[in-house]
Amino acid sequence: MTDIYEVRVQGRLEDHWSEWLGGLAVQRQADGTTVLVGPVVDQAALHGVISRIRDLGVPLLSVRRPAHDINEGGDDARE
Repeated sequence: MTDIYEVRVQGRLEDHWSEWLGGLAVQRQADGTTVLVGPVVDQAALHGVISRIRDLGVPLLSVRRPAHDINEGGDDARE
């Protein structure tokens, strides 16, 4: 089952990183962070994305599954 994830990092990543980060969409935010959004097929793929973020040297701020947050009815995001 593929889940949608939002991965927030410090700094502003350019669009060209999307493919290297598993095809996640790059959304630059007004607060100077970047949110990477899109489907991730399994936990191994998620760990791969997180490893690549580490390799870029940008701080990882949060990882969440928005649909999970809505279904659970709360703010139980893993941040």
